Amino acid sequence: MKDLNTIHLNGLRAAEAVGRLGSLAAAAEELGVTPGAVSQQIAKTEAQLGRTLFERSPRGLVVTDNARPLMMRLSNAFAELAEAVAQARRRDESVLTVSVAPVFAARWLVYRLNRFAERHPDIRLRIDATTRLANLETSDVDLAIRVGAGGWPGVRSELLLEQEVFPVCSPALAAGLRVPADILKLPAVIDEHAMFSWEVWLKAAGLSGAQMTVRHTFNDASLALDAAIAGQGVMIAWQTLAGYAVMKGSLVAPFGIRAKTSFAHYFVTSASRRESKAVIAFKQWVREEVEEGMRELDAIPVPSAVPPSSP
Repeated sequence: MKDLNTIHLNGLRAAEAVGRLGSLAAAAEELGVTPGAVSQQIAKTEAQLGRTLFERSPRGLVVTDNARPLMMRLSNAFAELAEAVAQARRRDESVLTVSVAPVFAARWLVYRLNRFAERHPDIRLRIDATTRLANLETSDVDLAIRVGAGGWPGVRSELLLEQEVFPVCSPALAAGLRVPADILKLPAVIDEHAMFSWEVWLKAAGLSGAQMTVRHTFNDASLALDAAIAGQGVMIAWQTLAGYAVMKGSLVAPFGIRAKTSFAHYFVTSASRRESKAVIAFKQWVREEVEEGMRELDAIPVPSAVPPSSP
């Protein structure tokens, strides 16, 4: 253990993170510092160890062949430390901490939590509403639900629901729609952080290249949805965002045309920790709720003279 006192642990953490994630930028994001700080920590660690850990190439830092065994042992060691810290933070095993985006929590999850509580009265949920993907090795987050392309480094991701997008508007605005081209007459409310554009749906509707007239732009999807409910325009939305409002009748999804994006909802869990019974129960419940919600959404009559079609 004396040798360990001669090496800064922050430098070892930086080296391990770069070796595992493959880039300074990814390591910096995980560690909460700048790429320059990571680079400096690695340089100090190499000097303290008296050996080169990474080759500097135009594509970035590459672990040397001689350093690969060290990196593997560092990853195992830090994973053990992370698990120890996570266990120490778990004060109550009956509490399940779930990280979800605020819009998913507000527009999909909160309406259904009573049903989970009725089925699993022994599990108390703690909802961490954030768009930031927590470090599942070191935080107290047990499970995350995220939208993206999957394949996040250092975690286990499991497909939940492929994302499909479609226009939604108030019943009053929908009353004047007869064919898909009529959507171009309506003003659009835009979520400026959306990972897709109107073109995704317009192409599926045979209107590729057409332009929407923008009325309002919001930096939050939930606000844009509220604007659509208020009759301020038409929004391009997805199942978990607008499904509840469509089922309640405060929004209409005309034409029945949905377009797949290249994204999906995923369960995200630690790659090293075994899933608890509470995590497995919550995942099963969410899957059932998603499937039921999609059946209910599909059963709603399409308020248009145009037959529903699939992209």
